[in-house]
Amino acid sequence: MRIGIPREIKAHEFRVAAIPTGVAELVAAGHRVVVETGAGAAIGYPDEAYAAAGAELSDAAGVFAAELVFKVKEPLPEEVARLRAGQWLFCYLHLAAAPELAAALMATGARALAFETVLDAAGHTPLLAPMSQIAGRMAIQAGMRALEMREGGRGVLLSGVPGVAPGRVAILGGGVVGGNAARIALGIGADVTLLDRDPDRLRAFDELYQGRLKTRFPSGANLEACVTRADLVVGAAYVHGRRAPRLLSRALVAAMPRGAALVDVAIDQGGIAETSRPTTHAEPFYLAEGVVHYCVANMPGAVARTATLALAEITLPYLLRLAADPAAALAADAGLAAGLNVLAGHVVHAGLAADLGVPAADWRGLPV
Repeated sequence: MRIGIPREIKAHEFRVAAIPTGVAELVAAGHRVVVETGAGAAIGYPDEAYAAAGAELSDAAGVFAAELVFKVKEPLPEEVARLRAGQWLFCYLHLAAAPELAAALMATGARALAFETVLDAAGHTPLLAPMSQIAGRMAIQAGMRALEMREGGRGVLLSGVPGVAPGRVAILGGGVVGGNAARIALGIGADVTLLDRDPDRLRAFDELYQGRLKTRFPSGANLEACVTRADLVVGAAYVHGRRAPRLLSRALVAAMPRGAALVDVAIDQGGIAETSRPTTHAEPFYLAEGVVHYCVANMPGAVARTATLALAEITLPYLLRLAADPAAALAADAGLAAGLNVLAGHVVHAGLAADLGVPAADWRGLPV
């Protein structure tokens, strides 16, 4: 199969879907790989390294002429315009919060698989996990910046100092993002509370941190109490393939301390607060209801080399199986098939279809 790897064009996005060693594996497996000129240059992978691995170098048009386009972030309009019927697209999509993109992909007739909805045998999301780990760890870093006076923050140092209490952090969601955010926040000495509906997950956190991490069920009273006392709230809720649950009303955000911070890691799935809207690395912060918001939709792009190395290793085995025989790979692996979002003009992920308000089609009855 001919596989195209484009240069990402989203603002301040420097990740690349495959590194030269991965390209060499694809070529060794008998595939033709076309890499866009400059795709990995910003993070230390020059065109020469891809060429030495066996890739062909081309412009965007040449890359999007491939049978399978393998990239990191969702296609922007100019990239959607290059897609065609029957072509494969494998990347992060987050369509539940992007109905216009979903409709555009349906109109192309392309076959779109989303990294974030691929499942493993345990029902986890292996291709989302590495970026969630990074985003969770970065959330505390971003929150610390948001709390600085220059950003409109209330001037709280989360670690505190001798004689001064540490800042309070409330983490909404105990998945990969939330767990990694808790790890960093506790590591710097913050006063951390994590809220999640799963009692087994809360029990595991309690055992892991020996009581240093406070855990709560997110009942209305618990949620309100934790959020309105927090210096930093981290939105870390994720529902497989669905729009993020709207946990914070505008009124609840307004009840937070003036100058508190909200880092909404779930913004790529629509965000957990009524006041959340996507921002960029160029202008990451804004004030709403007296709270400093950080809602960057591609947080790991800020640490693009680390993120690329983590992502490229975990996605490559899936790409190799898909490229070898798409129909056989999907039929043999229900977890990979769960990655299908759009196929031949239809939405084939049930949760996504529900959020978009369209019928869900069975991918097995469509051309693969």
